[in-house]
Amino acid sequence: MNRSHTIQPLVLGIESSCDETGVGIVRGTTLLTNTVSSSMDEHVRFGGVIPEIASRAHLDAFVPTLQEALHEAGVALDDIDAIAVTSGPGLAGALMVGVCAAKALSVATGKPLYAINHLVAHVGVGLLDGAAGGGTGGLSDGRLPENLGALLVSGGHTEILRIRSITDDVEMLGSTIDDAAGEAYDKVARLLGLGYPGGPAIDKLAKQGNAKAIRFPRGLTQPKYMGTAEEPGPHRYDWSFSGLKTAVARCVEQFEARGEEVPTADIAAAFQEAVVDVITSKAVLACKENGITDLLLGGGVAANSRLRELTGQRCSSAGITLHVPPLPLCTDNGAMVAALGSQLIMAGIAPSGVAFAPDSSLPVTTVSV
Repeated sequence: MNRSHTIQPLVLGIESSCDETGVGIVRGTTLLTNTVSSSMDEHVRFGGVIPEIASRAHLDAFVPTLQEALHEAGVALDDIDAIAVTSGPGLAGALMVGVCAAKALSVATGKPLYAINHLVAHVGVGLLDGAAGGGTGGLSDGRLPENLGALLVSGGHTEILRIRSITDDVEMLGSTIDDAAGEAYDKVARLLGLGYPGGPAIDKLAKQGNAKAIRFPRGLTQPKYMGTAEEPGPHRYDWSFSGLKTAVARCVEQFEARGEEVPTADIAAAFQEAVVDVITSKAVLACKENGITDLLLGGGVAANSRLRELTGQRCSSAGITLHVPPLPLCTDNGAMVAALGSQLIMAGIAPSGVAFAPDSSLPVTTVSV
């Protein structure tokens, strides 16, 4: 690879960890295209993502999505310097489709292949030009702030990370020990008779309700779990949403048993407030106690209006600069994969080759395979 390509590599990114087939193309830190084909509509009647359906949808969508991305970017496969693909974490079958496609392209074109971590890619997308979002200041000068954290909230993940180096030094500070926040939204939406995905439906309904009408529990906030800054408890920065989901179910059952109308708007508002309250409070606590001064918010649930609002308020009060990429770059997409691949190339990291296997539980500390 010549010097000009090393400085501004043209990278094709492939994402297939869940129900979105994403192909993105970046040149260095410049986004050329972010093309996504979602199979969400095929999962609606089941109330959640069905792995086998998602895998088959990826097979159907990959070639048309790739062709559309190349067309939008105005490049050909021969122009690409490297290929990056999500190797984990995610649904095993869905990952396999994307990885096999990436390997086939790599072998056919002779382009180097990078197998990268889906979660770290959510952070890498913030380095793309214009990806700061929200008027909060950006990561997109091509460099990470010295003390950067990432709050990733989605249907499959809820984590707070410390990013010392986007290419080789990522630390998990806290995560959910059961349901992810987005998963809890989907399950509560079903309890309330709302549609899938649950996040947008609850966010919309919550605006009509009173969040103070019902007090739902905030998981893992008792002293035995939290501990102190000097002697942290076992789950000081962790979350749990399974108890909250059960509390909502019992609440609905009590109204029904009394023959009363279920106040769905109030329940939605109170549930959402419980989720975003504990997410933001623990994330800001982790930042303050670990010297994190810049926080990137990513993942599909970053689209939630109350989460964005409360995260912004609490970060501002704590003197933390919040970075929120545009919504299309918060959800799963190929651009974030290409963005991290570009960072790996510019850092001189060797490609992965084609001998690796997808890993549905790939730890966040493994940036690339």
